[in-house]
Amino acid sequence: MKTFSLSQLALRLRGLTVFRSLTEDPVLRALSACLEGMASLPEEDAVSAYAAFVSELYRAGTCDLTAYVRERVCDDENPYVRCIAAGKTPPDALETCVEQELLTLQAVSAITREQLLALRGWTTDPDFLPAWETDGSAAEVLPALYRERMEQIGWHGYGMYARFVMFRLGETGEIQPVQSPDPVKLEDLVGYAREKKIILDNLRALLAGKPAANVLLTGDAGTGKSSTVKAAVNALAGEGLRILELRKEQLHFLPKVMGELRGNPLKFVLFIDDLSFSGDDDNFGALKAMLEGSVSAKCRNVVIYATGNRRHLVRERFSDREGDDVHRNDTMQEILSLSERFGILVTFSRPDKATYLEIVRRLAEAEGLSFEEEALFEEAERFALHRACRSARAARQFVDSLRAKSEE
Repeated sequence: MKTFSLSQLALRLRGLTVFRSLTEDPVLRALSACLEGMASLPEEDAVSAYAAFVSELYRAGTCDLTAYVRERVCDDENPYVRCIAAGKTPPDALETCVEQELLTLQAVSAITREQLLALRGWTTDPDFLPAWETDGSAAEVLPALYRERMEQIGWHGYGMYARFVMFRLGETGEIQPVQSPDPVKLEDLVGYAREKKIILDNLRALLAGKPAANVLLTGDAGTGKSSTVKAAVNALAGEGLRILELRKEQLHFLPKVMGELRGNPLKFVLFIDDLSFSGDDDNFGALKAMLEGSVSAKCRNVVIYATGNRRHLVRERFSDREGDDVHRNDTMQEILSLSERFGILVTFSRPDKATYLEIVRRLAEAEGLSFEEEALFEEAERFALHRACRSARAARQFVDSLRAKSEE
């Protein structure tokens, strides 16, 4: 591993160009200030700079400086990674700059407590100053690890897309990560094997760069449509799949969203839950343009998955069939055929009694509840009859009520 003095490292950190955003990282900014001031500041200020650095590292949820720097480097969004993601060959000057900066960051990730104390020249160890962890052997492989990450960018992504799987759209159309995503797994969802396969096969086609269809999931409430989509994305996240959820009233942001996602090396599911329109809804046209693949909307790395409780996504009243539209029949056909613009229609029907009870049994086992099967099933049936439906949601609610009683 190439060696630098700590004063050289302080200067090289200030000179980061491709990885410029890392100079604003709280941990690295505090470390840079510590490197610059440790030898020259008054003792109390030097102690404060040292403590500020370690405090920021701890605050980031780790004591491992090597792992922290490695993660920030590999996830950094910068001109080099965007060039690679676009399938372009970086200019020689850019390649050289990245090579030099990786050596700097490699050395930074290996800085030890003893080195900082030696920089100050303390004759006795100030044992009240905290320590952190570094791994010299792991630091040495940082450049090679970064090159490998660039080769697999279609699986890992970069920036926030490397750190998160689920996203939502903010009020002004900005893409935001979901800090506490739904951890649901496909194996947690009982039944609907055929429906799961259709959803997964289409997503695997998207990941493989093959034509993939937009999908409409319809059926009774509480049958697991939304959970199945999220579970499928969780299952394929390691292969480069992400999900972005947006509400119906945010559909006018679609052109903006497509512009941001179009150059991303990852694949995305745009997820719209509980989708329905009124006949004069302005958002209708935005979704229609996307489904029909207009020049501004078409995006090869994005598919739409929408759920609805009805196959016809536009609520129609009998009064809607009246009116003064000269070509009323053509208008109604356009409105009612929106669902047909989805390439795949998947229907989730309510589970039969046997499937409903199997869902209850599996959920009760997963919660660690002790039960006699016959008594459990009788109570579950009464719960369903009271709710006037058997569904995965009803099963979940029933088991939650049992758990609450057991904790009283």
